[in-house]
Amino acid sequence: MKKLYIAATLLCFGYILNAQTLGYNDLGALFSKENINGTARYNAMSGAFGALGGDLSAMEINPAGAAVFLKSEFAISLNNRNTKTIAGFYGNNTQFENDFTNLSQVGGVFVFRGYGNSSAWSNIALGFNYSIANDFENLWIAEGNSGYSTFTKGYYDIKNNIENAPDIYTNTDGQYFENFMDGKNGKYSFTFAAQHNDNLYLGAAINTYDIEYYQRTLLEEYNYDNNENNLDASLLQELHTYGNGVSFNFGAILKPNESIRLGLAYQSPVWYNLAEKYVDEDLILTYSDGNKFISYFDGINDYKLRTPSKLTASFAYIFSGNGLVSVDYSLKNYSNVKLSNADFISENQAFKSNMENVGELRIGTEWRFDNFSVRGGYHYENSPYKSSVSSDNLEGFSLGAGYKFRGGKFDLAYQKSGNTAPYNFYPEYNNIDAAELDFDTSTFTATLVLNL
Repeated sequence: MKKLYIAATLLCFGYILNAQTLGYNDLGALFSKENINGTARYNAMSGAFGALGGDLSAMEINPAGAAVFLKSEFAISLNNRNTKTIAGFYGNNTQFENDFTNLSQVGGVFVFRGYGNSSAWSNIALGFNYSIANDFENLWIAEGNSGYSTFTKGYYDIKNNIENAPDIYTNTDGQYFENFMDGKNGKYSFTFAAQHNDNLYLGAAINTYDIEYYQRTLLEEYNYDNNENNLDASLLQELHTYGNGVSFNFGAILKPNESIRLGLAYQSPVWYNLAEKYVDEDLILTYSDGNKFISYFDGINDYKLRTPSKLTASFAYIFSGNGLVSVDYSLKNYSNVKLSNADFISENQAFKSNMENVGELRIGTEWRFDNFSVRGGYHYENSPYKSSVSSDNLEGFSLGAGYKFRGGKFDLAYQKSGNTAPYNFYPEYNNIDAAELDFDTSTFTATLVLNL
């Protein structure tokens, strides 16, 4: 992180001063991502709603969809997410499983219909929706033995700041790394939309974001010298990032005939104002002879983040009122992420050099049988990192059902997705491999919709 590092003492001895918490480039990518996390109907169709509208979460993809509503309604959603993480480090795999329950969506839309026979604008809609754009909660542990020790100096060498002291504790019994993440990115959308004649829907929205991210990492290393003396190292780092952001989006839905819907939507970058508090170095070195070395450093920073914009093209086909198929394809160029309000020259260059344009495909279908509906979907999103492998791409499917009753409806959805990712908790050591993470996520969502 961009922090004033303590201790020429530690610099002299090569101890790890770069963050085991996420650096600015990874945080920029993380804060730029918005997950499929809305109403159960939206989730069950993998968020493929850009040309359909008529759903509160669909307004976030294409605000023109608010004008598709025939009447005012309110919706509230709860979800339960289960994430299994397998962390592989030098042949040792550690599995953790976590469950999280959230109020994932709440909102409403108000529809005003009929402006006289002389008006081409037959439908006006005002909408508000809250959703969790990204949920950061997770915990995993990686442990193994790289065969390479990084904490190698004797206590008196460190205490007396002896620059050329030889490495002593060059043997290791292994490494242990614990990563805990918490927080959410809440998104609030305020939408205005209108229907022109019977075949064109237009809409625009202002979105605000309330982001809070917390990460705590613990790195432990168990080293020894050739004389049976031990060195146990413990390095704790904490990062708390919080702030707010704003963006806008606008879009259109065209209905050439009763069966075909075409959608096009643009979402601007999100402009964030962020602050961070950190404990960058809480280092404890414990030696078998009873000596102990402790260092500590914390601080506060403010900075700005601009995420990439997003363009979404959509197509839907309606089968005589009984069913539909919908496809969305989005482009988002992560190389356009930018940090400012401090010296971020190297980080901004890394965005341009290491990240790329990302394609995202969403496919959904729905079939109705009187008051009962069944739904399904597929979702695929490329990793934003140029160095990624194919398994780092996010892929998943979704299923769901809904029942319409007098005065509203009740919907359920199940989503499952998976991807891999590396995590390098020794960023300064090229000869130590990153941990390989395998994520498997399942989410159940329930939504109650009430007509107003």
